[in-house]
Amino acid sequence: METPADHLPGTHLLVDLYGAAHLTDAAALERILCDAAGAAGATIIATHFRVFPGAAGVTGMVLLAESHISIHTWPELGFAAVDIFMCGAADADAARMALEAAMAPTRAEVVAVARGQARDQRNQ
Repeated sequence: METPADHLPGTHLLVDLYGAAHLTDAAALERILCDAAGAAGATIIATHFRVFPGAAGVTGMVLLAESHISIHTWPELGFAAVDIFMCGAADADAARMALEAAMAPTRAEVVAVARGQARDQRNQ
């Protein structure tokens, strides 16, 4: 018998990229995140990116019908924090792989969270 947990709202990937490329290039990051959304089979609704003064980094978001992809960069640390949240048939891991291929980090750490499932149910 199916339970509500069989139909989770989505997968949320928390991706930390170290030594990644394009950390100050908002146009490149927008293209990379949009390409990642396409790789996931997601539908782009809107994008918004902001470059901080003094090459201090970029914050950007791609709003999706299936949720979002966001990025925050710290070029002085060679670091980017990325959130990939996908629901429905969109494939969060395909988005992550496209993102990593384009940004070529020296190291990537990923935490996956099944959204919509109570913490006590995740460990069963």
